Amino acid sequence: MTAAEQETQENHVSGATVWLTGLPSAGKTTIAYELAGRLREEGRRVEVLDGDEIREFLSAGLGFSREDRHTNVQRIGYVAELLARNGVLALVPVIAPFADSREAVRKRHQANGTAYVEVHVATPVEVCSVRDVKGLYAKQAAGEISGLTGVDDPYEEPVSPDLRIESQDQTVRESAEALHTLLTERGVL
Repeated sequence: MTAAEQETQENHVSGATVWLTGLPSAGKTTIAYELAGRLREEGRRVEVLDGDEIREFLSAGLGFSREDRHTNVQRIGYVAELLARNGVLALVPVIAPFADSREAVRKRHQANGTAYVEVHVATPVEVCSVRDVKGLYAKQAAGEISGLTGVDDPYEEPVSPDLRIESQDQTVRESAEALHTLLTERGVL
């Protein structure tokens, strides 16, 4: 083996997609950024594909119909798989309310031999509505918006996620630690 081949082999880091699904204000993005910071300190290549940012830049023009939500999730899944296939750990805090959309993303990863981990941030709607990070629950209650996932639009909880985090019962750091532990056990880290 040449020195260049050995260096390439030593520097090869496997990627993976970690999809954090849950209701608005469940804590998905906060947990993702907490974990990303730790992973960067450990020297890992990591990207957070925030659902709000993706909607602004990659899925601009899409609405919130079931079809548009599916298209949005598939676009994000494609980008995540592409990053993961190239050695990046893609953390994806995106609601992805429909099980069939999430399953299609999982199948894309499986077809390409790319690691995929599904995390359900299972914070109850009552807790999310109190957190109301973006004011969505208040707007929905005031009749200013409709179609809020988990309130007047469906959210299909994962039946068997790889990890279930109940963020109301632990700190952000503890939630990120639980996910770090799972990734280590699965050989992703």
